[in-house]
Amino acid sequence: MEWIESLQKAIDFMEEHLLEEISIGDIAKEAKASVFHFQRTFTILTDISVGEYLRRRRLTLAAQELSNTNNKIIDIAFKYGYETPEAFSKAFRRQHGITPREARSNKGILNSYNRLVIQVSLKGAEPMKYKIVERESFQVVGVKKEFSTLNDDNIKGIPKMWGEVHKDGTNELLFKINNGKIEGILGVCVTKKEYQGDQLIDYWIATEYVGETPDGLEILDIPSSKWAVFEVHGPMPDAMPRVWKQIYQEWFPSNAYEHAGTPELEVYSDEDPSSEDLYSEIWIPLKQR
Repeated sequence: MEWIESLQKAIDFMEEHLLEEISIGDIAKEAKASVFHFQRTFTILTDISVGEYLRRRRLTLAAQELSNTNNKIIDIAFKYGYETPEAFSKAFRRQHGITPREARSNKGILNSYNRLVIQVSLKGAEPMKYKIVERESFQVVGVKKEFSTLNDDNIKGIPKMWGEVHKDGTNELLFKINNGKIEGILGVCVTKKEYQGDQLIDYWIATEYVGETPDGLEILDIPSSKWAVFEVHGPMPDAMPRVWKQIYQEWFPSNAYEHAGTPELEVYSDEDPSSEDLYSEIWIPLKQR
């Protein structure tokens, strides 16, 4: 449960520094994790990004201050990180559905997001189907894009990248040339360097392939590892996030493994993504705690 304690420590750090400029790098350091893995774990467990959590909490406190004090709206805007009253008003309306002036006059309903407390479910009511696999290093080929974790650029950009490979035919090509042990198309996250609280990642859409690299594609070496391979059943986009949440809420806390920090894989088939019988996989590299 050490990683849950570390995650809660990071949340406490966010709460203590809500009125300051803090980077996701500062927060991840409290959890003793890389920026990417902290961001991913946080989003899986809470269904929101770190940036969105900070925005919601700040605007919740701003609404309380508007209702309970006579402080100027412009001063409250600056206090909670907004450079102009206009930017503050726009963000405030997006969260609460009313303007700061209406909140001051107690006109309308406010949306309050309370301080987050991480709770892990160990009930295991729904069985998880997985196997442990050991593999030597292998190669995948595909296309990649570099994303920043700053401002959740990777969360926004990766779905767009999938849309592009479906549109330009790369998706069909990868299915066609797939000749490795893993059948299907892979989504692969590779963490790179951290710089001033930001982390760069390469996201690959690829397939396992043995042979000369086809024109227009790049090659990536996946290091040897022990893997937990989880079955994912059901239509996209809901099935994959559901199993990820189970992994972090139930499987990791009750097992003697932790994420090895090397690339993880999502495996997609060429079946109908809306099918109730769709089969996919999540491959997580493991190391002993």
